[in-house]
Amino acid sequence: MQILVVEDDAANREFLRRSLEENGYEPVLAGSLQEAEEKAQSSTFDCAILDLMLPDGDGIELIRRLKESGFTAPILILSAKRSVDERVLGLQTGGDDYLTKPYAVAELMARLRNLVKRAETVSPEQRTVLRVQDLTLDLLRREARRGDQVLDLTTREFSLLEFLCRNAGRMVTRSMILDKVWGMRIDPETNVVDVHIYRLRNKMERHGEVPMLRTVRGMGYVLKDK
Repeated sequence: MQILVVEDDAANREFLRRSLEENGYEPVLAGSLQEAEEKAQSSTFDCAILDLMLPDGDGIELIRRLKESGFTAPILILSAKRSVDERVLGLQTGGDDYLTKPYAVAELMARLRNLVKRAETVSPEQRTVLRVQDLTLDLLRREARRGDQVLDLTTREFSLLEFLCRNAGRMVTRSMILDKVWGMRIDPETNVVDVHIYRLRNKMERHGEVPMLRTVRGMGYVLKDK
């Protein structure tokens, strides 16, 4: 199994190479954002291990570029950045797991095995397209459709709808939405979530479609999955 390793520190990169090879993986190494993009296009990978601090750019930007280019392998972020906001941003951008440095090799390998195993059961289309009833989100094209109708969504509305789709059938609270979609904790009394839900609901039901987005009064929201 080929693993793309993006790490700017030569010693850490070599340590990861040895650890992966000892566990039966075939690592392909990159030390910069540009090199990682070139390597990602040169082969098919089963997973990527990515550091966020790169000499020629931000690892978050690299994740965005990889996803936009059609890279579908799961991404394990390996970083010294420990804040909740950093972890949330990394996962929201497209990372599939986040492990902080320093780390135990055994835990790294366990997380890597889980990501690879999970990806093996999911088709490439399923990784980049979300479907709930007649609602479709194409994560690469950043396009949302309700039936045959394209929804004209802002970037924030798309992120909100993506979060709701990933949690379809489950209630999500305003605090959860603020944390995952806005990536920060702000005054829980703010109506920013309600305003965006209102706009999103109007766009989803503009042509008389069956309502999907339900408000649980005083608690949160549910995107109905059936």
